[in-house]
Amino acid sequence: MKTAAKNKENIYEVIYDIVRCVPRGRVTTYGAVAAAIGLKSGARMVGYAMNNCTNAKPKVPAHRVLNRIGLLTGKHHFESPDKMQQLLEKEGIKVKDDKVVDFEKIFWDPIKELNF
Repeated sequence: MKTAAKNKENIYEVIYDIVRCVPRGRVTTYGAVAAAIGLKSGARMVGYAMNNCTNAKPKVPAHRVLNRIGLLTGKHHFESPDKMQQLLEKEGIKVKDDKVVDFEKIFWDPIKELNF
């Protein structure tokens, strides 16, 4: 059991390292991060990692990770329902009806950007 927990911690650190690379004012998706680490159907794993990154050091900008169409599906994991949107808007990202406006234009693909 300790080995399984350690492996999960290791994969979470890899996920956190990728998410830390997402620039201010840009967003990525759970699936794009998963694909970058070779987990083609691992979007849910990335979501679990984002839910558990609260105490990670350095800080992980989990608010920049969205679902595949730009919806703020992780917003209920922040300290308030509006916090994810507030953090995105503070970076100049427009959100309407829980969806990032111009999602395709500000999408950051880790495979392309990090040369995976």
